Amino acid sequence: KAQEAYDLEQREEIEEKFKKNSFSLEDFRDQLRQVRKMGPLEQILGMIPGASKLKGLKVDDGAFTKVDAIIGSMTPYEREYHNVINASRKRRIAAGSGSTVNDINKLLKQFAQMKKMMKKVSGGKFKSGMNMSNLMGGRGFRPF
Repeated sequence: KAQEAYDLEQREEIEEKFKKNSFSLEDFRDQLRQVRKMGPLEQILGMIPGASKLKGLKVDDGAFTKVDAIIGSMTPYEREYHNVINASRKRRIAAGSGSTVNDINKLLKQFAQMKKMMKKVSGGKFKSGMNMSNLMGGRGFRPF
């Protein structure tokens, strides 16, 4: 199912962006949209070997809609350079997306953590004894 949603060119392009540390919020939104095309997240998790441990985990697919709305309320420049988003920009983005400044802060923090993690993974600094949960501070990625 994942192969149907992602083509090889897109995957290679994203991998290259991670290696160059140029992965943007626009790229992140594109990836979320690709995941959503595969179906409900609970169904996707059920297809992953070993994910049976997560059975009963409730996944809010509406969170993806919220993240999409937040990123859509940003200017192209803000999507490319998320570090420029200051307090007044956060208020404007929150008003435009129907969310709160706290939601914007959470998204930006999680995005920064994900970029940091992916830089470690793509840079070959991923230690064999370390797992994704450790890299994310034990919390993992949870969009709201």
